[in-house]
Amino acid sequence: MLQLCKVTNALFISNARSACSDELIQQEAVTLCINVSKQQPFPSTGVTRLQVPVYDDPNEDLHSHFDRCADAIQQEADRGGRSVVYCKNGRSRSASICVAYLMKHRDLSLTAALQKVKTSRHVIDPNPGFMSQLQRYEQDLKKRRGQTES
Repeated sequence: MLQLCKVTNALFISNARSACSDELIQQEAVTLCINVSKQQPFPSTGVTRLQVPVYDDPNEDLHSHFDRCADAIQQEADRGGRSVVYCKNGRSRSASICVAYLMKHRDLSLTAALQKVKTSRHVIDPNPGFMSQLQRYEQDLKKRRGQTES
């Protein structure tokens, strides 16, 4: 079954097959596609594309892409657009990006952000390497917020 799972009003997560369905992209009014993979295609409709070329490997550096992706999703939402984040199976890479977005722009803790993404897409399961990068990101965000509050 093809579907885009709604995380927030402006954010969806899915696998590559669903994300590349032009019909679904149009139906959900998606304007930005974030493809978190090296091999998966983009939908053919005229959407903004952002590629994060990483494999689903615990040793891949996804951390360095968190800010860029989170900010792109937020900018799209601010413009009234909607984003879909996807990887091959919509389980690990795309979930990690969605969690990073929720932590940065919705001020959720890692646990709360994971729960929110899991509620919209039950199969999510970031690999251990990505989980530790998300934990590091949560600490980064706390430090940054601490500096802005003082």
